[in-house]
Amino acid sequence: MSELQNINLPPNNVEAEKWLISAIFLDNEVLFNVDGFAIVPQDFYQKEHQMIFEAIKDLWSKRKTIDVITVGDVLTKKWTLELVWGTDYLYELSTFAISPTVASDYSKIVKEKSTLRQILKVCQNTIWEVYSDKEYTEIIDGIEKNIFKLTQINFSDEIVHIKDILEGRYEHYYEISNDKTKLDRDKVFSGFEGLDAFISGFNPWDLVILAARPSMWKTTFALNIAEKIAITQKKTVAIFSLEMGNEQIVDRILSSVSQIPYGKIHKWLLDENDFANIWEAMEKISETNIYIDDRWGSTVPEIKSKLRKLMIERWRIDLVIIDYLQLMSSSNVKLMGNRVQEISEISRGLKELARELELPIMALSQLSRASEQRTDKRPQLSDLRDSGAIEQDADSVLMLYREDYYDKDDEEIRWKAEVIIRKNRNGPTGDVQLEFKKEIMRFFTVDKGSNDY
Repeated sequence: MSELQNINLPPNNVEAEKWLISAIFLDNEVLFNVDGFAIVPQDFYQKEHQMIFEAIKDLWSKRKTIDVITVGDVLTKKWTLELVWGTDYLYELSTFAISPTVASDYSKIVKEKSTLRQILKVCQNTIWEVYSDKEYTEIIDGIEKNIFKLTQINFSDEIVHIKDILEGRYEHYYEISNDKTKLDRDKVFSGFEGLDAFISGFNPWDLVILAARPSMWKTTFALNIAEKIAITQKKTVAIFSLEMGNEQIVDRILSSVSQIPYGKIHKWLLDENDFANIWEAMEKISETNIYIDDRWGSTVPEIKSKLRKLMIERWRIDLVIIDYLQLMSSSNVKLMGNRVQEISEISRGLKELARELELPIMALSQLSRASEQRTDKRPQLSDLRDSGAIEQDADSVLMLYREDYYDKDDEEIRWKAEVIIRKNRNGPTGDVQLEFKKEIMRFFTVDKGSNDY
């Protein structure tokens, strides 16, 4: 009978919990290894052990000694010591004959059992969701979100006191003061010096809008950024192309990297020298971590699902490029037909996605024809097409502009381009001057020469 009763118990290993706490009492430095497993009090199955471990973490955060006396004192102040069976139980835990070196093994067991309980909870919740009145896509998204969370390091979801945040920031400041290279470790840079000087790189959680009228070559500019991030910085880039196919994207990247005119590649007018150069460029590009999806009309939940799967495989994505926002579809059937509300939902969804997955998203956007009715045709924020929510949700709004598109007779401005920074939540606004070489699909910083990869 007891075996049948145990089957109904959630996964747990109370003995491993005891031995882990004992190891911490014996050697407080064990917590450095425990922290590597991101163990939180809720990972313990037994309530008493949760309370004891919370007291231990409280002392550890304050850099205080952890033993029976100090833990008992915290328990007395926060709860009642009798809730964990009194001082006798703490002394019992502290007297286990254990080597601190095996603490990692017990940490792993505690974390694994906790994860299994979370899986069980997800399964139970999924059953209830199936029988609810929710939309099919909403249920699928919820399942994928929960599974994705299980593959990541589990941190506490409790509301955080500002003191705890300040302690973390102090350690961050101190770490950076001793090693300046760590300042930008979570950022990616466009590779265009003038632009990076303004925006200081693309930060995790950022939604960056790259907007322009047609024929300003915004897709090419975005691909140039992707190349620099993937080739020079050895970062991972995911490209969602809703307008061009995989082959067109690859041909443009090949032209830029090999500096073989795009027309020769597109029309198959390659000679022996071109094949040698293009093979070298292919080898260089093949070594990068660039992923391309060309499904037309993707929704935010679909992109989210693909990114989660890619992050499970790659662990980290450094930049996501979506070309372009107005070609995305809404996942909410109730909004279909109201384009303003659809775009608002998509824009808000992309910002939430950047925050949830902790990565920067660059979404390309069309501009309205309003600029073409003005004498000064340089784009303004009010030209963002379909919805003012795009400006509101974006952390940065970059607008690509070519004056020679409107004045084709002026040779001095021919193939000159500007990136106009109309919004920058992390710094100033301004203009960055570029040159564009159409034949090889590549932008260059003015007066910076070839800036090869």
